[in-house]
Amino acid sequence: MTCIFILCGVLAAGLWPFHPPLNQVTWLGNDNGLRFGRHGTVLASGPFSSWLGEASFSLEIWLQPGLADDSNTILAFYTPQRPMQFSLHQSGADLALRNGSPREHLQAKGASVVYIDEIFRNRKLTLIAIASGAQGTKVYIDGALATTAPHFRLSTKDFTGQLVIGTSPVVNDSWSGQLRGLAIYEQELTAAQVSRHFGTWTAKGRPDLAQNEHALALYLFDEHQGRLVHDRGGSGIDLRIPERYQIVHEKFLEVPWTEFYPGPNYWKNLGINVGGFIPLGFFFCEFLISTGQLSRPAIATIIFGSALSLTIEVLQAYLPTRDSGMTDVVTNTLGTCLGVALCRWRASLVNKNSRADPLPCGFHNP
Repeated sequence: MTCIFILCGVLAAGLWPFHPPLNQVTWLGNDNGLRFGRHGTVLASGPFSSWLGEASFSLEIWLQPGLADDSNTILAFYTPQRPMQFSLHQSGADLALRNGSPREHLQAKGASVVYIDEIFRNRKLTLIAIASGAQGTKVYIDGALATTAPHFRLSTKDFTGQLVIGTSPVVNDSWSGQLRGLAIYEQELTAAQVSRHFGTWTAKGRPDLAQNEHALALYLFDEHQGRLVHDRGGSGIDLRIPERYQIVHEKFLEVPWTEFYPGPNYWKNLGINVGGFIPLGFFFCEFLISTGQLSRPAIATIIFGSALSLTIEVLQAYLPTRDSGMTDVVTNTLGTCLGVALCRWRASLVNKNSRADPLPCGFHNP
């Protein structure tokens, strides 16, 4: 019964909630916009590819975070060849712009990441404008210049592919909050244009575009119902609200060296994965020893723990709230080995004590 209880606990911990959750994206009541819940995502109906000849780009996004200390992906551009391209993140109370995968960030030594501090501390409705050109990237907050990053240069390939809003294209990294407007331009907006747009976004719910301005894509979120957000710009690419939460590029048994990332959470997860399988190794080995039906119960237990972990990781590839990787298989197998070792150590102590058990005081062997 103990083994069955542990097996059920491991399966529940590894596969819960057993199915993709409903997509928690809903329309706001009386205002234009969408509300993103715990698991929410919106996907572009097609890839952006019409701007391959342009070298300057701008993006405006009008949003309000749900939490002041959230650390998740607000939006990202995805292609199968390069799943992690330009992405926008809430990092606690800070805003983060990233270009590429975490491994690319380490290789670039910070040149592919820009942080703007304390943007989301008050959880207020904020207009973020990002203007990139030959001289680097400028970030404006509510119409005012917040930072200039000459080292952070964005090329055309960083803004092509499918737009994913509300989570990462490759992992469960869902952001919660309200999205009121989004615009993408084929030009680098000036400070005057950004300031003017801020006034019209807040007053009219849309940017006031001059004759020399063109929005490649413009989403006002004024439909108030349905599962489509229509483009009011020139791309013809609408946004789709799936019925269930999904990750565009689900990982399948990702290798350990690509899963690694520096930080305490990584080592914490390793410890949990090792510790979670120690009881399984201990009690299953104890059970197999008690039955006496296997000549090598320790090896059988380790094989079972490894196979169970591999099965869970394969099934996790079909669950958007879980990540499928070989690191967990390695750490779970290590935990099983430690449990087996603990069981054998306990058995050796029991055998030793039983052989050395003294007779009651005053009695002697005949």
